[in-house]
Amino acid sequence: MRLFACDNCASALHFENRHCGACGHRVGLRPSDLSMRALAFDEQGGLTFVSDAGMPARFCGNASADLDVCNWLVEDEGEDFCVACRHNRLVPNLGAPQGLERWRAIGRAERHLFYSLLRLRLPHPDRREDPQGGLIFDFLEDKVGPDGTVTPAMTGHEDGLIAIRVAEADDAVREQTRVIMREPYRTLLGHFRHETGHFIWDKLVRDRNAYEGFRAVFGDERPDYGEALQAYYAHGAPLDWRERFISPYSSSHPWEDFAETFAHYLHIVDTLETARAFGLQIDARGHDGLTAEVDFQPYRASSARRLVDAWIPMTVAINEIQRSMGEPDSYPFVLSPPVVEKLEYIRALIRTAAEEPMRQAA
Repeated sequence: MRLFACDNCASALHFENRHCGACGHRVGLRPSDLSMRALAFDEQGGLTFVSDAGMPARFCGNASADLDVCNWLVEDEGEDFCVACRHNRLVPNLGAPQGLERWRAIGRAERHLFYSLLRLRLPHPDRREDPQGGLIFDFLEDKVGPDGTVTPAMTGHEDGLIAIRVAEADDAVREQTRVIMREPYRTLLGHFRHETGHFIWDKLVRDRNAYEGFRAVFGDERPDYGEALQAYYAHGAPLDWRERFISPYSSSHPWEDFAETFAHYLHIVDTLETARAFGLQIDARGHDGLTAEVDFQPYRASSARRLVDAWIPMTVAINEIQRSMGEPDSYPFVLSPPVVEKLEYIRALIRTAAEEPMRQAA
């Protein structure tokens, strides 16, 4: 995530800012160019862009004072919601305990996801544009029986419909689930990135009949998916999974391997962009290979190897800082050569998809 600048006073702004801390102007993110724009009220009480006097501006419907779920602007006529929020079908129950707080946490993660989708120019049609397979989100509540028994909602994906368990916006619930599932890492943003990885596979592999290249890297996806998951939950990952996969769950089926790798690709490029924005450099004296400077644009990296060469020293440093604070590692994963090959496949797949509209226009 990059840093932004107020176009009224040039002070630094962050992705979640609603106001400029220096000049006090209301600010919102404009999705078309992913810029943070300062806003002012005109004589009629309507919002306008400070840097484009008289040009009207409009906040997402979820940016209202009583919700404050979103800080993005709407640029399309006839739309009430921003390019991210218009993909929501079922939203959290605001009448439930912590309902609004959970929705705000979900909204933050969702906008981080869409920042990456827009930066990478990845397809994200909604259900009006693609009624059968467009991207749409249901944020599902747990079911509570008459005796108080809780049946957790399931997070998952099917033909563009992504379900996210609302309770996972609660840190305590998510941590409990992480321990039960024996996962080293579990976040809301991780869920969004992983499940959207399935959607991206549908659009860039399945719908383009690009199976050959996928199978050469991830293996054959045609064996029964349900049976593969049953086998994984019954027997676990193979003993040598670290040599070939980014996580144990990746070993369950090529679809899950792709989704996990896609999620990690977004973890890497977005975190490295943040490091670049802050000018972070790693120079661990006496430790060969633990020197890194993000002097390139991660979202436009020429290879996965270049990303990994910066990423590994950065994560070693971040993990050591976490340990110094008594916290678990932020990135408890190992990038083996086969995983780097999979990351390169993801990078090339995304680059090809982003360049295709430009080639068609030419």
